[in-house]
Amino acid sequence: MDDRPNVLPNVLIVTCDQWRGDALSAVGHPIVRTPNVDRLAEDGTLFASHFASAAPCSPARACIYTGLYQMNNRVCGNGTPLDRRFDNIALAARRGGYTPTLFGYTDTSPDPRGLDPSDPALRTYEGVLPGFIVRQLLLEHQKPWLSWLATRGVDATPGFPNIHRPASGAPAVSADPPVYGRDETPSAFLAGEFIRWLGEQDAGDPWFAHVSFLSPHPPFIAPEPYNRMYDPTDGPAFRRASDSETEAAIHPLVAWGLDRLQRKSFLPGATGKVRDWSDDEFRAIRAIYWGMISDVDAQLGRIRSAIEARGDWDNTIIVVMSDHAEMMGDHWALGKGGFFDQSYHVPLVIRDPGRSGGRGRKVAAFTEAVDIMPTLLDLIGIAPANRVDGRSLAPFLDGLTPASWRTEAHWEYDFRSLTDGSAEAAFGLTSTQCNLSVLRGERFKYVHVNGGLPPLLFDLAADPGETRNLAGDDAYLRVRLDCAERLLAWRAEHLDQTLALMQLTDEGLRIAPERA
Repeated sequence: MDDRPNVLPNVLIVTCDQWRGDALSAVGHPIVRTPNVDRLAEDGTLFASHFASAAPCSPARACIYTGLYQMNNRVCGNGTPLDRRFDNIALAARRGGYTPTLFGYTDTSPDPRGLDPSDPALRTYEGVLPGFIVRQLLLEHQKPWLSWLATRGVDATPGFPNIHRPASGAPAVSADPPVYGRDETPSAFLAGEFIRWLGEQDAGDPWFAHVSFLSPHPPFIAPEPYNRMYDPTDGPAFRRASDSETEAAIHPLVAWGLDRLQRKSFLPGATGKVRDWSDDEFRAIRAIYWGMISDVDAQLGRIRSAIEARGDWDNTIIVVMSDHAEMMGDHWALGKGGFFDQSYHVPLVIRDPGRSGGRGRKVAAFTEAVDIMPTLLDLIGIAPANRVDGRSLAPFLDGLTPASWRTEAHWEYDFRSLTDGSAEAAFGLTSTQCNLSVLRGERFKYVHVNGGLPPLLFDLAADPGETRNLAGDDAYLRVRLDCAERLLAWRAEHLDQTLALMQLTDEGLRIAPERA
C-alpha cells in the first residue's frame, strides 16, 4: 500500500547503456563492485530476472518509454520512427503536472509524417522522446562533453571516438588511461549537469528528470583508478563454444553476426574481427568494461548525495536500469542483438519511499522492459493514454506478487538492413522477414526466427551457456512444439487491443477490461 503523503513525488529515471544484469555485486557477481546500486537496492527492490524487450538502443528504449512490445511500437532499428500516436512516460508525466527534463539522450527518431523532408530532425536517429525538455543533450558524438573538457584544460581536439584511446599511445587493447581523469568522464559530466540543475529547483516543487548515461557502452576505456580496478585474470569463464567456428555453427544468424563484427566498433584504432581476439584480450577488455560500470556507480553515489543534501530523498522515486546488455566476450562477441541472454538480461532497481513492503527485496520473477512505463505511471497516479503491453511492478514494491504473473520473459530482435540490404541479401529474405522472437523460461528457451530460418531450443538447466541447439532433436520435439504454441499465444494476446476492447451497442460505447 502506498503510504506516501498526498504530494507529488520527485521522479528520477536513470538509464545506462549496455550494462549486463549479472554485473552487480548485489546479485552476487564475484568480481564487480557496485556499492551505490547495492545501497539503492537495500532501500528499494531489485529485480534479478529483468530483461530488455528489444535491441539495439532505439528499439530497446521504445519499449521502455511506451510500455509496448516491438510488435506494437514497430521501432525495428536505430532510425525507425516512433509513431506519434503512442503515449510515453514523458507525455504522461506532463499530464500529471511535471516538466520532464532530459540529461543525455533517448535515441528516439521522430515520426516523419508532417515534417518537411529538409527538416534536420530527419537526418539523425538520436532525436528526443516527445514530452521531454532538454537540459543537457549528450549524443554519441559527445560534443558538449568535449567542449567542457577543453574548459578544464584537457586536449579534446582528437574528438570522438579518438579521445577514447590510451593517452600513452598503447595498442587498442590496453589498460592505459585516456587523457581525461576520473572526474572528467562523460558520466561524471552528465551527473554534474543534473546536480547543477537540481540545485536550481525551488524547494517543495516536484521535479521529474531522466539521466541517460552512455556508459558502459563502447568505446571501452576507463581512467584511473577504474582502468586497473579489476584484474583481467579474475572473473568467470566465458560462456561460449570452444572456438568461434563451432560457435558460428549454432545458427546461420550467429555465423553472419560474427563475420560482420569489427573490432573498431569497440576500440578506436583496432583492426580485424572481434571473433579473432584471444582469451587474454577478451579478458582485458572485460576488466575495462567492469571499470566503466564502477565509474557509473560512483556517479550514482554523487547523485544520491545531492538529492539527500536537498532534503528530497524521502520523496523521490528512483528507477535505475539499462536499455539492453552486452555480450562482453560470451559467444565470441561484443555488443548486443541476436537472441542470447547476455544481450538482454539487464539490471533493474526501483526505489519508492512510499512503499516499504518490498524494501530490500530481490525479485526472481521474470520482468520486462515494457513493465517500466506502466509501473512509473502507477507510482505517480497517471493513467496511460493507450493500452500498454507491460504490467505494473508496484505490487512487488509492496512485498506482494501479482496473481497470474508471467512465467517466461520475451524479447524480439529485428535484423533488417534497410540502408544496404545486407541481411536481406545474406539470407534471401524480405525486410519484413528479418526478425526473431524469444520465449525464455526457467529451463527452456525457444527462439523463432522468421523467413524459414531454423528455430533454436536450449535446455538452460543442462546448457546454461546456450551452446547446443536442440530444436532438431526428436527427443525435444514435444518441448519445442509447446514453446512454439506458447510464443504464438503470447503474440496473439498482445496484438494491439486499443479499439478491439471497445464495442458500440444500442446502449452506447462499452469498454472491456484489459485483464481479468
